[in-house]
Amino acid sequence: MISVLDCVVSSWGDWSECDTACGSGSMVRSRTVLQAAAHGGRHCPSLVQRRACQAHHGCTEDSDVPLREETAMILPGVLSMSRHSNDTVDIRKNLRLRNPDDPESNSHREYCVQFEVLKVSKACHTDSDYKALREGNTICVMCEAAALKRDLKWRCSGHGVSGHSTRFYALVAPHCHGKWIRGKDNLDKRSDCCTKPDFIFV
Repeated sequence: MISVLDCVVSSWGDWSECDTACGSGSMVRSRTVLQAAAHGGRHCPSLVQRRACQAHHGCTEDSDVPLREETAMILPGVLSMSRHSNDTVDIRKNLRLRNPDDPESNSHREYCVQFEVLKVSKACHTDSDYKALREGNTICVMCEAAALKRDLKWRCSGHGVSGHSTRFYALVAPHCHGKWIRGKDNLDKRSDCCTKPDFIFV
């Protein structure tokens, strides 16, 4: 009597490196057939899996692809001084979004960015802290020392590219999100924009 043999496959191998050096790409892992199906046995399952990845290590100074794909996470500007007065209730600390390098020493790197709001979800209109987010408005967002990222060459994630639209998401305001376009180049913290920013990056 002929035995029915089901397909047998190996364990998954390691994930490959991201297939791009700058921007969105994919990673692959595979497994092999140890025993092929025979005599009506179960066929082999998928032998390849893919997943999305982001890479920045190969980006040149003039490459803006990763910047355009980032989403800015923002909090109301009124919270910009809260960490100085009471770090124990700092919302960024509670959300584990503080820079692990304790960037107080990087305060000289702080800067601001101006955006023109292109599109806003209705949820933003119901929260008074986000009332500045209106289509057509120009707003100022500050990149404080606590939000600077070493792996992004000491800038804030999501600050966008001049002339291109990018996405933003308002923390602690469920469903408040939209698109904006970056205006002027980065402004240093002595600018009028930075004196009283509408929002801060986190």
